[in-house]
Amino acid sequence: MKKDVIIIGGGAAGLTAAIYASRANLNPVVLAGPLPGGLLTQTTDVENFPGFPDAVNGYELMFKFQQQAEKFGAKIVNETVQSVKLVEGGPHELVLGNGEIAECRALIIATGAAPRWLGLPSEEKFLNKGVSACATCDGAFYRNVPVVVVGGGDSAMEEATFLTHFASEVHLVHRRDVFRASKIMAERVKANPKIKIHWNSSVVEIFGNTEVDGVEIRDIVTGEQTQIPCKGYFAALGHIPNTGLFKGQLAMNEAGYIELKGASSYTSMAGVFCAGDCADHVYRQAITAAGMGARAAIDAERWLAE
Repeated sequence: MKKDVIIIGGGAAGLTAAIYASRANLNPVVLAGPLPGGLLTQTTDVENFPGFPDAVNGYELMFKFQQQAEKFGAKIVNETVQSVKLVEGGPHELVLGNGEIAECRALIIATGAAPRWLGLPSEEKFLNKGVSACATCDGAFYRNVPVVVVGGGDSAMEEATFLTHFASEVHLVHRRDVFRASKIMAERVKANPKIKIHWNSSVVEIFGNTEVDGVEIRDIVTGEQTQIPCKGYFAALGHIPNTGLFKGQLAMNEAGYIELKGASSYTSMAGVFCAGDCADHVYRQAITAAGMGARAAIDAERWLAE
């Protein structure tokens, strides 16, 4: 398979890039993996995406993205990428999961990022039933009820502070006796009367019937276990960008996020562009990922025309 444009990733960034690239008559191929749609397909009600005042199911929203891309000529392939060989200026070579080799002049990377979890089976059991990794996305669902946030870095401080606008009380669980977060953010959390900090503690279980009813924590020093009644559990342990395929070939920051040039989608290699959460460690929203996807497609189109 030889194409002008190949997009790796079938989430908001990748499918928006496909819409723009296909409307530019570039006939892109989207390598969407076995479960296209990205993390948004794991979300029930999406209330903060423009154009849907009554909320929209995450899977339904991403299906509409895909339909729109296909309407303009994009081809969606539910295949993974095993390895890549990037060449300055292209063509770039991709080995797919089925063994097929694909080549393209311009490559758009939109592989996203995955939230870190503690690894408890109950996190998976109650996902979207009280368990979340995004306060900005889901915080408004927890008005006037207690919630638990796990973590001790800047992400945890941001999530806990944001949730105080909705929750009756925020329990912040951290396994050490000092935060890793910046001093100003940590002090802001400590001074907030709606946030209760549980130092030297780890979450051992999330319990409930059909949805979260509480969290059980263990004091690491004394071994004592206590239960915190709550309706929401937020993992604020950071994210892992899905960029392993490109290590050693593209410039990345220390956390593995692909570095972009200025306000563009250009990476450190000519002909390779990037969009969405694999390059964005700050916002991580569907709407910002979609905007980055549009930018990547426009950049790729202009680069190909040079």
